[in-house]
Amino acid sequence: MTDRRHRNAPARRHGRTRRITPRAHWLLLSVLVVTLSTALLLQGYTHHMFKITSDAVTGARGRHEAVPGRVTHGGPVIADAATSAHTARVKDRTLALTFDDGPDPVWTPRILDVLRRNHVHATFFVVGTQVVAHPELVRRIVAEGHQIGIHTFTHSDLAHLAPWQRSLELRETQLAVAGAAGVTTALLRPPYSSENDALNDADWSVLRQADTAGYVTVLATRDAEDWQRPGVHRVLAHATPHGHAGQIVLMHDGGGDRSQTVAALGALIPRLKAQGFRFATVGASVGMAAPVRPAGPGDHLQGVALIGLLQGGDWTVWMLGVLMYAAGAISVLRAAVVLIAARRHRRLRTGPRGRSWGPPVTEPVSVIVPAYNESAGIEAAVRSLLASDHPVEIIVVDDGSTDGTADLVESLHLPGVRVIRQQNAGKPAALNTGLAAAACELVVMVDGDTVFESDTVRTIVQPFADPRVGAVSGNAKVVNRGGLLGRWQHIEYVVGFNLDRRLFDLAECMPTVPGAVGAFRRRALLALGGVSDVTLAEDTDLTMALCRAGWRVVYEEGAVAWTEAPASLNALWRQRYRWCYGTLQAMWKHRGALVQRGAAGKLGRRGLVYLLLFQVLLPLLAPVVDIFALYGLLFLDPVRIIGLWLAFLLLQLLMGRYAFHLDGERPGPLWSLPLQQLVYRQLMYLVVIQSVFTAVSGSRLRWQRMERYGSLRAPAGAEAPGHGLPGQDPAPVQPAPYEALPQPAPYEALPQPAPYEAPPQPAPYDPFHQPEVYADFHRPAPYDRFHRAEPHDVPPQPPPHHGYR
Repeated sequence: MTDRRHRNAPARRHGRTRRITPRAHWLLLSVLVVTLSTALLLQGYTHHMFKITSDAVTGARGRHEAVPGRVTHGGPVIADAATSAHTARVKDRTLALTFDDGPDPVWTPRILDVLRRNHVHATFFVVGTQVVAHPELVRRIVAEGHQIGIHTFTHSDLAHLAPWQRSLELRETQLAVAGAAGVTTALLRPPYSSENDALNDADWSVLRQADTAGYVTVLATRDAEDWQRPGVHRVLAHATPHGHAGQIVLMHDGGGDRSQTVAALGALIPRLKAQGFRFATVGASVGMAAPVRPAGPGDHLQGVALIGLLQGGDWTVWMLGVLMYAAGAISVLRAAVVLIAARRHRRLRTGPRGRSWGPPVTEPVSVIVPAYNESAGIEAAVRSLLASDHPVEIIVVDDGSTDGTADLVESLHLPGVRVIRQQNAGKPAALNTGLAAAACELVVMVDGDTVFESDTVRTIVQPFADPRVGAVSGNAKVVNRGGLLGRWQHIEYVVGFNLDRRLFDLAECMPTVPGAVGAFRRRALLALGGVSDVTLAEDTDLTMALCRAGWRVVYEEGAVAWTEAPASLNALWRQRYRWCYGTLQAMWKHRGALVQRGAAGKLGRRGLVYLLLFQVLLPLLAPVVDIFALYGLLFLDPVRIIGLWLAFLLLQLLMGRYAFHLDGERPGPLWSLPLQQLVYRQLMYLVVIQSVFTAVSGSRLRWQRMERYGSLRAPAGAEAPGHGLPGQDPAPVQPAPYEALPQPAPYEALPQPAPYEAPPQPAPYDPFHQPEVYADFHRPAPYDRFHRAEPHDVPPQPPPHHGYR
């Protein structure tokens, strides 16, 4: 939050910053989610709620008092059921062959071939989902002179559906036929129907509703029972009429293996023709006038749209399935690689053949503490630094605080602590001010809300014994772990951040040295021009720049620092939004590393690809994956979906347990991991989505300082080293009191370097000076110079406040 003075400050260098937060992307995201959910619901309903099964009549017939006697004993074609029902019979020596449950891509073409060879026309009662899947077969049926009837959209039993569902089933099938073949039909055969005398009251209500919608119901007089696959001879026997009465023969061209139907049909037609029977469509066999007509333009267009929507849904489900399996495989592979890397990293650091950086580093260290309104925790931070068992000078750069931060530090009268005041200019400017004032070659940067352990400084500088090392990342831990939100962030720091840092260390592609605890070679930073403020993640930008300059960046897990984490969802959102957006800026700025060689190439092809895959692309797909998981619970196999989720959760628990073991943490907080997957994970995914949309829109996000809670505590004693934080387990052996440790020399006693103007000015780092890189981000003016500030000096007029973490 920014005070009134800063809000009203005149805009200077960042005056062109757009302050409008893009909101259209949330509307777009909502539309996409609703559209995807609707498409999946429709696809699931049409493909998985019902299955095409046989038309066998099972169970008791039920009451049939409402069925008129003239229908029960009448013909198989029933019209005007809602008013004055009447029926029609097939003409003598006439057979109407009918086929249900198609069109099927295997059996329908073979049946059509048999009919064409024998110059016979038939009637096909099609299922809407099959029409959508194979519209070309419907067009062939119509083109070859056969009639089309509808058999509902999902082959559901209409008698068991609500009236609105019946209407939907009929209407959607009609539209599918209109879209596929450009025709509409008045012929209907309800699934699971048979002959007239099998109708009950529920069936009759279906026929009455269908009549009001303009349909004529077509039943059957002979059932070939090919759905049972009893053998070709039995199918022939059931389909052959007795006597010369006309018949409507029920057969199937879909719903299963119809090879017996094809074989029986090839023998049935010649045999019945030889007996004097003729074959006709249902309409022709009862004298109906044009039951199939051209569809109107509106119905045709709606049908085409319906087919396109459902085919798109099929493609979407297939693609989501592929993405689900790919994401699962990549996640499992990542878990395996991270765990193997963590184990190897631990052996390299602590094993009997552990890596040695070289002779112990004992030279003094400059610790820079940028502070803006840090009065809640600055005393604990400074006292913990002064309690270090390594000689340090502490430089607190007060960046225009309004809460008395600088006054508080000065009132402590601590030896070796300098306070530099400057007008509010942002964290990068404060770090650069401290860097210019630093007296030592090795520099540790620490946030004002962070407390060090007594050995943290000594531990974090040991890798500098290797001259190739330019920066070292420490191990940041969450101090305020109370409540679910604190536990979830604690898990994220230990499992997510620290496991990844071990992998990055081995792969030599460390992308970030956290601002809470990081150490640097001063000359390496000066060669880069200091800390850049062109991104919101100055620590990531700086680390990537060091890697591209050829420096090794390593992870020292023993350098522990305790930091405050956001205690509210709003504060967490602001912090992670800025982190993610700044990381995207840094990735875009340093994208040239993808094609470079050496250390820069390792950063590009290892670090940047890893960040892009696991911190951008997979989170962007996460909402879609979650929606598909709900789809699977509703329409697929819920047992398998739940099993996969539990397996993924078990993998997360195993990773968490091992990560906690590596960090020496108690595994108790891991009980909240399942809840973290359901709540916290979704929030982090939305942060990534927001950040990506903000970056694509070209908007620039302002710095936002995180709220401080005062949960940090100074080590027990005045400046005694080695004391833990409240709530930690006490060490088995208490360290000696502070007085027994050697006092670090005061600032004045430390060797002073030559004035900054004396050394030759290093050449600017050309690969980073790429204005075209920031096509999507506003690039402010670069940092021009370092001001050699003395205590209480006021540097030149800085730009307006950017805020702090």
